[in-house]
Amino acid sequence: MKKIIIFGTGEIASMAKFYFRENNFDIAAFTVDDDFIKEDTKEGIPVIPFSEIIKNFNISDYSAHVALSYNDQNKLREKKYLELKKNCYNLESFISKKSNIDKNLKFGENCFILENQTIQHNVRIGNNVVIWSGNHIGHGSVIGDHVYISSHVVISGHVNIGERSFLGVNASVKDFTNIGSDTFITMNASVSKDIQNGSVVMPGSSVILNSDDRKAELIKKKYFF
Repeated sequence: MKKIIIFGTGEIASMAKFYFRENNFDIAAFTVDDDFIKEDTKEGIPVIPFSEIIKNFNISDYSAHVALSYNDQNKLREKKYLELKKNCYNLESFISKKSNIDKNLKFGENCFILENQTIQHNVRIGNNVVIWSGNHIGHGSVIGDHVYISSHVVISGHVNIGERSFLGVNASVKDFTNIGSDTFITMNASVSKDIQNGSVVMPGSSVILNSDDRKAELIKKKYFF
C-alpha cells in the first residue's frame, strides 16, 4: 500500500484523506507549516510540522498531495505545490473512477478530480488542478496549472483556460474560447468570447470587468482573501 502525506488540515484535506483511502493509499500524516499547527492529530492521523516532514520522512518511502482550496485565487496552493516539488516529493493525483473520462486523458501532478465528470477526447489538464464533482470538459480543451473548477461547469470543445483561473458553479464557456490566466468566472456566468488575463466575468448579461477595473479588484478581494 502506498503511503501518502497530505499537506493541509482543512475540509479539502479531509476530502483528500477520504478519496485517497478509496484508492488504497495509507494516509501517513497531515502536515502544515510549523506556525499553523493547532492540533497533534486530525481524524486519528498525526499532524506533523512541515519542517519535521522534510527532515524525517524519506522521499523514497512517501508521496504527497497538497490539499488546499482556492485561497488567494489558487496562489497559496501553487506556492505549496512548488515547495513540495522543490523538496523532491512525488505529488500524487486523485481521479475518481466514478466518471466518464477518456482513457487517454493527459493530466499533471497533484490534481484532485472528483466524481461524475465527463471529460472528452484529447483534453489536457495541467498540474495542481482541482475539479469538483459533476462537470463537462469538451474535446480538445486545455486546463492550465493551478486552476480550480467548481461543480456543474460546462466547458465546450477547444477551450483554453489560463493558470490560476477559477470557474464558479454553473458557469459555461463557449467552444474555441481562450480564457486568460488569473481569471475569475463567477457562479452562473456565461463566457462567449476571449477573456484577457485577470478579468472577472459576472452573470446576467455576462459583464466582463478588465483586470485594471477597480470593481474587479474589489470583487476578487472579497471572494478570495
